[in-house]
Amino acid sequence: MNIKPLADRVLVRPAQAEEKTASGIIIPDSAKEKPLKGEVVAVGNGTKDEEMVVKVTDVVLYGKYAGTELDVDGEKLLIMRQSDILAIVK
Repeated sequence: MNIKPLADRVLVRPAQAEEKTASGIIIPDSAKEKPLKGEVVAVGNGTKDEEMVVKVTDVVLYGKYAGTELDVDGEKLLIMRQSDILAIVK
């Protein structure tokens, strides 16, 4: 499926949650924290009031409750507004 976000929306692939702690303890799925970092997969064209700052392949940080989760071809992605993104990781 090919998805093109509209306006100021961004499609993000969340980073994988940590499987183990530093001491080697395996974390069960129910205890894993939702990742707050991900890679931008697609961006919209922006709006007349807001220019798109993020681009495809940028690694971004976003809020804990940001975005809507989508299941695209068996892969979990998030779609969110550009304003939900807190920072671009360099």
